[in-house]
Amino acid sequence: MTAPADIGLADMQSVSNILIYGAGMMGKSIAMVLSSNPACSITMFDVVDGDVFPVLRANFAQLVSHGVLAQREVDERLSRIRFTAKSDDPAIANADLVVECVFEDMTLKQETFAKLEQLCREDCIFCTNTSVMSPTEISAKLTHRNRFVGTHFWNPAHLIPLVEVVRTQFTDNEVVETVLALLRGVGKKAVLCKKDVPGFIANRMQHALWREAISIVENGIADAETVDEAVRSSFGLRLPQLAPLENADMVGLELTKQIHAYILPHIEDSHAPSSLLSGHLEKGELGYKSGKGFFTRSPEEIAKQKSDLNEYLIRMIYDK
Repeated sequence: MTAPADIGLADMQSVSNILIYGAGMMGKSIAMVLSSNPACSITMFDVVDGDVFPVLRANFAQLVSHGVLAQREVDERLSRIRFTAKSDDPAIANADLVVECVFEDMTLKQETFAKLEQLCREDCIFCTNTSVMSPTEISAKLTHRNRFVGTHFWNPAHLIPLVEVVRTQFTDNEVVETVLALLRGVGKKAVLCKKDVPGFIANRMQHALWREAISIVENGIADAETVDEAVRSSFGLRLPQLAPLENADMVGLELTKQIHAYILPHIEDSHAPSSLLSGHLEKGELGYKSGKGFFTRSPEEIAKQKSDLNEYLIRMIYDK
């Protein structure tokens, strides 16, 4: 089965009207990112969250306070962003590219794009911001599936450089190249995930690590605090400079194979969530939402940890 490919698709030069469909946490951050392109106007749509500018200003203010941006540039970028709650807004009909940021619910995402296909031009490029869901499945109700691609921004999107562009089995090459060029043009490290697989690239690796970390606690090898400290004080320090496959080459592929032959049979390989994780949930221990999960934290400690993360990212990325 192939999708209709008889519609024309605009090249990078014609992507000037961008619609962010969903103005939650990720939508706001993505609008910040794309507003750095002076040729683009950004319209944010949401039926619930309409008061977007206080959060945008607060995020920009943090960057100004560190000398990453000048206030003049912030004012210019904010002038490129507008909000609407009207589905008949002309900006939707005239959008060159849509980035969808609704909740991670397959039915909702499918219905959102089916609606957008009726509202937008036939040459409009559709991007879904999902961290693990299949873009191919999300596009199932579209007629023109060739203009659809996954764009996984990482939270906080205005700071984390990576965006994974995920090709579906239907996506036109021109769509992929246009989206990659647009993202790289606003300073993102846009990478191509050649196959639509659950978790894409980085989340597959991240959750493999989480599975092992939880397993170590569950099996009484070390407590949660020790597990996190072990990561922070060892390979976590060098990952930005020495990534896994570079590290394998450095130590040598013969040694890598020998180590794997010994250790891989002992590493967690379960295909279901940990019983330890399920036990926390059964007790109402949801993490930050409840103040307790693997760790117990007060609202003040949680707020500080979130702020500290942004401060750390700004130091790491901008050396500010």
